This record gives sequence, structure tokens and C-alpha cells, in this order.
Amino acid sequence: MKETSQFDYILFFAIIALMASGLVMVFSASSVTSLSKNADGLFYFKRQLAWVILGLAGMIIFSRINYRNWSSLAVPLLGLAIFLLILVLIPGVSKEIGGAKRWLRFKGFGFQPSELAKLAFIIYLSNSFHMREEHLMSFKKGMIPDLLVTGILFLLIYKEPNLSTAALIVGTYFTMYFLVGGSMKNLSLLTAAGGMTILFLIFQEPYRIRRIKAFFSPGDSPTGFGYHIIQSLIAIGSGGLFGLGLGESRQKFFMLPERHTDFIFSIICEELGLLGGAIVLALFLVLIWRGLYIAVRAPDTFGFCLAAGITAVTGLQVIVNIGVVLSLLPTTGITLPFISYGGSSVVFMALGMGILLNISKYGSEKNAFEMRKGESFSKQFIEPVADNIRRR
Repeated sequence: MKETSQFDYILFFAIIALMASGLVMVFSASSVTSLSKNADGLFYFKRQLAWVILGLAGMIIFSRINYRNWSSLAVPLLGLAIFLLILVLIPGVSKEIGGAKRWLRFKGFGFQPSELAKLAFIIYLSNSFHMREEHLMSFKKGMIPDLLVTGILFLLIYKEPNLSTAALIVGTYFTMYFLVGGSMKNLSLLTAAGGMTILFLIFQEPYRIRRIKAFFSPGDSPTGFGYHIIQSLIAIGSGGLFGLGLGESRQKFFMLPERHTDFIFSIICEELGLLGGAIVLALFLVLIWRGLYIAVRAPDTFGFCLAAGITAVTGLQVIVNIGVVLSLLPTTGITLPFISYGGSSVVFMALGMGILLNISKYGSEKNAFEMRKGESFSKQFIEPVADNIRRR
């Protein structure tokens, strides 16, 4: 298979812009915490910068690897991810933070196997859908094998405990199965069953129940279970249209928890206002648009699923994180891709984008970043996606 174009430059520059924005905001949101905990206001920034550089290098390398090569590595990568997820649950091996065992540490650096698992799962599913394309409508032959793998990953990640990421794994499967054109009847039944299961698990832990209470009525406990979301909304409201100014956040002075991780978008809105928040969201919309555009132009089912899956998991994380910050969803532990502090997330998200960039090289003869003149957004994007789903 020969390359037919250069990679998608619109996608590339959107990723660079998001990474740069993330670095600036991690520095701004974490400077006070860094100075307090480590006597170095640049502590978190320098670590994040190292991960971003590593992620960029990996993205460029992966963009030069023919995406078809990942098909033969689908099972080994999944096996490695499962092994590391088991390893992280062994007492004394993993690093426990806040009662959760999600990190393997090596010489001061933490690594979350669940981040590798997300990418490995997408590669595995893409290969599975490609190999069993004729059985997609069959529950027994088309769904059960992949559901078993989904269940294994879900249980291992849930035991960390990390229900939000475990639920994201399930959501990724459902989204990819829908996009590849699977049985809507089977998908509807499984979605209902999955939703009920996750709801049941939520009510098994008191802290999850408190998060549900905070979602519906944060004002009932402004210094307790409602504290996170109230402080988040205060930060967003304080920013107004143009913000207080970069670096001028008040909530980062130990008022807003997780200010440089899960709730970094609150700091963006506080410092840069509605305008700054809208620009960040626009960059994510560009990323998702180009990702799906690349997917529908992919030359085979494997490329389509791979591009759609990488785009879908990114979009799902953005929706959940922003939903939590705006009090549209209950609080979870999902970070904002490329923006939140966290090395594992940045690196593996960048590697996924590298694969996506490589797929963009194998589309039509026209460069992927060129808009077709005279055609509407619907003609270029929405209709091809719909047609692709119906065809597959």
C-alpha cells in the first residue's frame, strides 16, 4: 500500500496547539502547588514538558509507521496491557495514591497501565472488526469474543479502583461497534445492560454516592461532597468573558482541588474567560472533525476502525471532563486530553494521534487537509460518515 498524500496538517497543528496550551495552563494552575510541595514553582511544568517532548517524538515516529503493521501487534499489545493491569493490582508492586492502585513507578516517574490499555484495546478491536467483518451482525460470532476482552479490561481497571476509566473502555467498544455498522438491536440491549451494571457499581461505594449527591445538589454540603463542583463553578463564573488574566487565578490558591489535573478547564475559564475556554473547545472540535474525516477516507475497515476509535476515545474524554467541570455530569477521574497534567495520558494520546496521522496519508489522492471547494460541511463530513456506517 503506497502513501497517497502528506499527513493531515490541520490535525497536526491542532494537536500542537492543544499541547502548547496544556503546558501553559499546567504551569499557571500548578505553580502555587509546586512551590508549596516541592519548593520549586516549575516542578510540575518541567515534568509535563518532559512528557510532552517524549509524546511529540513518539507521535512523529508513529506517524511514519504504516498503520497496517499494528494489525499483527494487536494481540501482543493487548496481552502486555492485561499483564501490566494485573501487575498494578499486586500489593507492594504498584504505587497507591488516595486509596487507588493505578500507577507503576520507576525512578520517580509514574506510569498508568490503563492508558496503554485504552490504545491497545482500540488496536485490538479494529483488528477484530476487520477480521470478523462478515460476522458483525451475529451476537455469538461477532460480539461475544470482543465482549469477553472488554469485560476483562473493565474488571481489571475497576479493581484499581477506577470506575470512570473502566466505563470509558465499555463506551469505546459501544461507540466503535456502532460506527463499524454492527447490529443496533444487540447494541441497544448491551448498552442498557452496561448502563445498569455501572449504575449498580456506583451505589456500592459511599464516595460514589456522595458524587451523585454533589451532582444533583452541591449546595447541600458546600464544604463537603459539593465542594469540588462549587469551587469549579466559582472559578468559571469569576472569569467572565475575557478572564482575570493568564496566571491571575484565585482558585488555584488551594481553593479548587485537582486544579492542574481533572479541573484544569476551570482554571482556563477563570484566567482566559469564556473566550479562552471556547478556543480550547474549538481545537478539540477540529481534532474530532479531522479524525472522523480521516476515518471515512481510510482505504480499509482496519484503518477506518482505528481512526474512528482513536477519535472516539478522545472525544469521549473531552465530553466527560468538560461535563464534570460544568456540573453537567457527576465528578469522575477523567482528565482533559493534552491539557491536564499527567505523563501517561499525554504520551499515549500522542502515540494514538501519530497512528491517526499515518492513516491520513492513505486516503484519496487529494491531501487530507484540503477542503473540497464548493461543498458544505455536511457534504464533506456528516454525509460521508453516515454513508460509511450504512455501507459497513
